[in-house]
Amino acid sequence: MSTNISMKALLESGVHFGHRTNKWDPRMRPYIFTERNGIHIIDLQQTVKYLEIAYNIIRDMVANGGTVMFVGTKRQAQETIQEEAIRCGMPYVTERWLPGTLTNWTTIYARIMELERLEKLRDSGEINHLVKKEGLMIEREINRLLTTLVGIRNMKRLPELLFIVDVSRETTAVHEANLKSIPIVALVDTNCDPSGIDYLVPANDDAIRAIKLLVGKVADAVLEGKAMRKEELVDESGLIADEAARAADLSRGHIELEEELDDEDLLGTSTLAKLALVKPVVVEKAAEDIKPEEIEKPAEKVKLPKLASAKPVVVEKVSTDEKIEEIEKPVEKVKATRKKKAIIEEPVLDESIEKTKEDKE
Repeated sequence: MSTNISMKALLESGVHFGHRTNKWDPRMRPYIFTERNGIHIIDLQQTVKYLEIAYNIIRDMVANGGTVMFVGTKRQAQETIQEEAIRCGMPYVTERWLPGTLTNWTTIYARIMELERLEKLRDSGEINHLVKKEGLMIEREINRLLTTLVGIRNMKRLPELLFIVDVSRETTAVHEANLKSIPIVALVDTNCDPSGIDYLVPANDDAIRAIKLLVGKVADAVLEGKAMRKEELVDESGLIADEAARAADLSRGHIELEEELDDEDLLGTSTLAKLALVKPVVVEKAAEDIKPEEIEKPAEKVKLPKLASAKPVVVEKVSTDEKIEEIEKPVEKVKATRKKKAIIEEPVLDESIEKTKEDKE
């Protein structure tokens, strides 16, 4: 994707203006178009070409998971660098470049941890329990560290690329990046040395409008690279899910297609040999014991009666009323026998009573 920047926008922003001819660096001769009124004019065609190259490099670097550090400590670039770096979520340096930021990263990271510790003391309220002088000293230390480390406090490792405005001012940053083999993309004016820069963009690094235009394009490249990375992560997660589903299907199919093992696969050679010797003996004895008369006819010759010719079997249902009557009959007989016994026993009782009365008299 192109940077979508026109020559007219570059001209209106004053990107083509260089420094005075008496302050130029001869190594910038290939990027100078002409001289007017004692001022060098930068070739904007080369500016567009190199800006396109830098845009693609930054985009691909961020798409692969890299970070870009924005560096610009001059007054004209401080505000723009801070705004654009925050917009694209990248570290930045707008105050003094701390020597050893790249070459002595462990010490710088230790100072970042110290800053976080002091801020926790202040936010938790523990600083109020200290002596007033000690509390004031901690506050001053926090402010001092914030001025230099605010842009890189969230950085956990060295950046993969540096974007620098005004190379002549940031010589320490360029030197450290060269020592650590970190590529540099920089806006290079006619008074700068382009020898230590990997991807230079010949442009005016003093005009605020020119800096805003070019730094904004670099931030757009970072945002585009992040969008590409998100799409790649989504595609990779989808591919991983598809591969897992296919592997699960294949494993299920493999389990379903497993054949049942025979006895030959499960048993050893010795047991199989014993079985082979035992089976024929049993069969011979059985064949000798069987008489020819007892041999039954094969089942195929037996003719079964047809279902159509068979008479239907009628099952007579006994009604529940009849069953109840049959049950009640013996009950009535029992009652009748009980009544007869009572009638027979009554006179006997009366005679016995009369005999007892006569004996008493």
